Amino acid sequence: MAFLKAFGSWLPERVVTSEEAASWVGTDAQWVKNVSGIIERRFASDTETVADMAARAGADCLERAGALASSVKMLLVTSGSSERQFPGPASAAAEKLGLKDIPAIDLPLASAGSLFAMSLASKLAEQVGEILVIGAEKMSRLVAREPQERGVAVLFGDGAGACLVSPESGMCEVVDSQIASDGSFSEDLYAEADSPIRMNGRSVILQASRKIPGSIRTVLERHGILPDQVSAFLMHQANQNLIVRIAEALGVPSERFYSNIDRYGNTSSASMLIAAAEWCREHTFTPGEPVVFAGFGAGFHWGALLARAT
Repeated sequence: MAFLKAFGSWLPERVVTSEEAASWVGTDAQWVKNVSGIIERRFASDTETVADMAARAGADCLERAGALASSVKMLLVTSGSSERQFPGPASAAAEKLGLKDIPAIDLPLASAGSLFAMSLASKLAEQVGEILVIGAEKMSRLVAREPQERGVAVLFGDGAGACLVSPESGMCEVVDSQIASDGSFSEDLYAEADSPIRMNGRSVILQASRKIPGSIRTVLERHGILPDQVSAFLMHQANQNLIVRIAEALGVPSERFYSNIDRYGNTSSASMLIAAAEWCREHTFTPGEPVVFAGFGAGFHWGALLARAT
């Protein structure tokens, strides 16, 4: 048994409008909004690292949980934009958080990483104890690389989100999860060292709009829950048009899908946890109501997690 005890987040101060981002690639802010729903995003400073952002989101999560660093028995940090090939940001983030002599594990997965980390943490928590999951991304490093592609460079932002998974208690109990991967699409979304992000947008949208609803239906059907019975869908903030398409596929009002992509852009593996942290600050869980988390990213990796408010 595992519970989601609290969420936390951290966003950089610098706001980059879509007017500014559009100027990089010779288009305009209205086009950016039309294709993605993004109005602005946040960029970290040159001196702020992925580990810095991860630690700040983790500290916010622990504070909201009323938990001490000493209660954390494992740290999972997911990022696709770490500054170094190795070590990843997990060990540095652990040191900044004061997490001593615990396993600090990197999951270098873009976009779907926080969903995968939450699923893994829910399986391990009963054996290990409380696990802190963090998604942190500095995507501004990647989108600045030349040549900047119009359909890619304007989409991304920086930030970090966190979740504390407990074997004992929390705001939600994890009921089930399904995660999957398909390497046959690995060439459709990737970034090599010192090279810009390469994306086959048509393939990404097509596969995400099929695979995310499929995973959500799988976890719901295993527990006799209809999509319309879910109180909130908290998912990776990739594209507003994609979120609307997934809602339509499930026959659920798009208002059930929390969205903050207009303010932060696509923060890759941080986005779902940032969205969850904001949703929890704005809403109160009703005991028994189901909540669904979902993500999709490069690899392709995708999945869904079902939780129930306690």
